[in-house]
Amino acid sequence: MHAAITHHFLPIKIRADADAGVKKLPAQRTPPPAIISRAISGTADVQRIYVEDDVDDDSIAAFWDYQFLFVSQRAEAAEPVVLRAVEGAIPPDFPSGTYYLAGPGVFSDDYGSTVHPLDGHGYLRAFSIGGPSGEVKYTARYVATEAKEEEWDGEVGRWRFTHRGPFSVLRGGKKVGNTKVMKNVANTCVLRWGAHLLCLWEGGVPYKIEPRTLDTVGLFDVIGGEEEEGKEEERKGAGRALVDVAAGFLKPILHGVFKMPPKRLLSHYKIDARRNRLLLISCNAEDMLLPLSNFTFYEFDLNFKLLQKKEFSIPDHLMIHDWAFTDSHYIIFGNRIKLDVPGSMLAVSGLSPMISALSVNPSRPTSPIYLLPRFSEEGSSHLDKWRVPIEVPSQLWLSHVANSFEQKDDKGNLGIQIYAAACSYQWFNFQKMFGKRNIFGFAGYDWKTGKLDPSYMNAREGEESTLPHLVRVSVELNAKGDCQKCRVEPLYQWKRPSDFPAINPAFSGSRNSYIYTATSSGSRQFLPHFPFDSVAKINIVDGSVSSWSSRSRRFIGEPVFVPKGDEEDDGYLLVVEYAVSVQRCYLVILDSKRIGKANAVVAKLEVPKHLNFPLGFHGFWAPE
Repeated sequence: MHAAITHHFLPIKIRADADAGVKKLPAQRTPPPAIISRAISGTADVQRIYVEDDVDDDSIAAFWDYQFLFVSQRAEAAEPVVLRAVEGAIPPDFPSGTYYLAGPGVFSDDYGSTVHPLDGHGYLRAFSIGGPSGEVKYTARYVATEAKEEEWDGEVGRWRFTHRGPFSVLRGGKKVGNTKVMKNVANTCVLRWGAHLLCLWEGGVPYKIEPRTLDTVGLFDVIGGEEEEGKEEERKGAGRALVDVAAGFLKPILHGVFKMPPKRLLSHYKIDARRNRLLLISCNAEDMLLPLSNFTFYEFDLNFKLLQKKEFSIPDHLMIHDWAFTDSHYIIFGNRIKLDVPGSMLAVSGLSPMISALSVNPSRPTSPIYLLPRFSEEGSSHLDKWRVPIEVPSQLWLSHVANSFEQKDDKGNLGIQIYAAACSYQWFNFQKMFGKRNIFGFAGYDWKTGKLDPSYMNAREGEESTLPHLVRVSVELNAKGDCQKCRVEPLYQWKRPSDFPAINPAFSGSRNSYIYTATSSGSRQFLPHFPFDSVAKINIVDGSVSSWSSRSRRFIGEPVFVPKGDEEDDGYLLVVEYAVSVQRCYLVILDSKRIGKANAVVAKLEVPKHLNFPLGFHGFWAPE
């Protein structure tokens, strides 16, 4: 089970109640479960019916559009395929390099089980751009994880899922008593650092990939599988002895029975461009079940030499997925959670995903931010300030960080700005997102049918602010390190649901002016907020916003910035467009300076139909 839940894919439900803000599907036209299951697994006749049928009811189109974002792609493209430009061309000044995109590739096996996309096996896509020919070459390979090698029978060409995974329930195979929960699928993030290409997952060791062939080299245990090394002073406090006893009891069970590593590297990394360092973070396996959170930060040079390691123990039950840093701080948004007793019983019995053992904890009206010192020395007057969290005056569940930076005035006062995507505790619900039909009602992921429905992220009218949206968090500290003010606000009144914020990577950790984010145009009646179909460019200095949108029934993933010149917005944006109505994927290249203008698209390149792939999670641009 992940200690940090991802926001990459949040399944969507059709509300059965008549007061839903998004209209439900007409009962007589709702596709039956058998058809849905076949559609998810990519059955050819279902795809043909969907594409060729004259769909004149937008609710039906919305349902099918969402299903086909997650059709399994079992084929690999081991040999590079030159992509055809259907619009524009690669400009001569486009930097040579490779765009890597991580994400899941298969969701249904050949024995009746369908897993949640977060448990789908990692499918790495690579677009090699530039060079003397100016071509774009596409390759795609499955990451040969231990779980993939067990669940894929290459001799007969069949999949049989044996791992439950943190977010899924098996239909075929063993459910009750199945301890195969930590299914390292290496599907979340991809990183090229120095000579190493890594695919990361939230609860396990990264996998090393050969950059050009995408062959899987093997596990790359960058933190060495180390045990907890908590300091004595961090173990003091009322009730800590009892927590230590519980941790000592849980560790051998989690590690020996459920095969969870003692420390689990989280999937989101940071790059300090000014210092040319890679920053990683891990947490302890037992943290998800105890009112204690242990975080270890690591900083590496380009050769993966460990330059710094710092540990922090926080007496609170927290879950994080993404985080931030500045010149002098690591920043953690504490998403508060608690053990859910009814959910735990269902999870242990195999009737609900393991993640339903947890739920958000809305007992406090605020959200904690921990400013953890990056370089403070022993004896510093600010050394212990981090132990008291700064309380943000709102219940915010943080999904992804765009950037953060700090500025100090001549009096020693410190101002910290954090730009991120966050949602409300009122909306975030593990049981509804990941459960099946049970005592909690109709949930987003139904393992019996494999059905994913489109209204959970398409909230009722007036409740859009509960969905993931961009916020700015401002913190002011005096010269003694005491918090003087903390406020949170929508990013310059940009209130549309948005996620996957990106910046020019050269400005990471430094003051920046532009944020690019995936968002929605709101043009679809039955899919007004998600999946995303637009890219917005937000000027955080003057508050201006410009956007580019794909055409009808086409969706997009995360935008990735490719720097070209010295100016912050001088470059290109890469984004994959999923044209579900024609079952095609396109690599779209946008001129970052032209966003909002008619000629924003520089080039659009088509992936052959037989290699059409499902929605990806996070990508990385690796220049030559």
